[in-house]
Amino acid sequence: MPAPVPPAAPPAYFERLAPGRFRATEHTGGAWSVTEQHISPLNGLLVHAVDRFVAERGTDGLVTARIAFDILGVVPIAEVDVSVEVVRPGRTIELLEAVAVAGGRPVLRARAWRLARHDTAAVAGGSPDPLPPPDGLASAELSGVWPGGYIASLDVRPLRAPEPGRATVWLASPVALVADEPVSELARFAGLVDTANGIAVRESPEEWMFPNVDLTVHLHRQPAGRWVGLDTTVVFGPDGSGLTTTVLHDRTGPVGRAEQLLTVRPLV
Repeated sequence: MPAPVPPAAPPAYFERLAPGRFRATEHTGGAWSVTEQHISPLNGLLVHAVDRFVAERGTDGLVTARIAFDILGVVPIAEVDVSVEVVRPGRTIELLEAVAVAGGRPVLRARAWRLARHDTAAVAGGSPDPLPPPDGLASAELSGVWPGGYIASLDVRPLRAPEPGRATVWLASPVALVADEPVSELARFAGLVDTANGIAVRESPEEWMFPNVDLTVHLHRQPAGRWVGLDTTVVFGPDGSGLTTTVLHDRTGPVGRAEQLLTVRPLV
């Protein structure tokens, strides 16, 4: 009798090799080049590293409210080293920085402002209306527009047909951020937000390039659940710059906003 075939390991975007080293899997394959990582999972990995750094110090009563990612170069689908340090210490406000290094050079830098928690429920307000839930919405196929393992890994559910530069969708992924490791809801959420620039295509990516060079996420509430709602608008300026602006949602309602600065240039 043949030996039983062991079940396949659940898919993940990264596998941990050592305390600060990870191997990217084929599920990170990028949209502009399938031989490079899509930056979105790597964003989530840096937030995961910040979470672990904070946990090792013990509970401090702070919450991550802003994360600014600067993309410093293309990232091969290979090993990355991740480190975290304190930039500005404080008991009620602190700034942490996480850096990913690939092939001996920094490729992504994230700075996270962490603020003290206070009970402000009595004065909370001012956010937009919640999105209708993703239940019952049909999944859309983004792989016809964008190649790569990352886009193929997503469950994308538009609320309505997209228009040039305008889209509202729900996103989720069955792929774990890091194999065999629990991750926070914030890290999982952050690992999907960079997709925003690809859901509201303003011009054909076969004729124009418009990759983002950064991503800044501001949160007025911590996200929860597996679904990420993106209410996205893309603007191209007249001199080679663009801006992708997104209201971020979970199933309960808005949690914050994201901005992505684009470099726009023709391919033909």
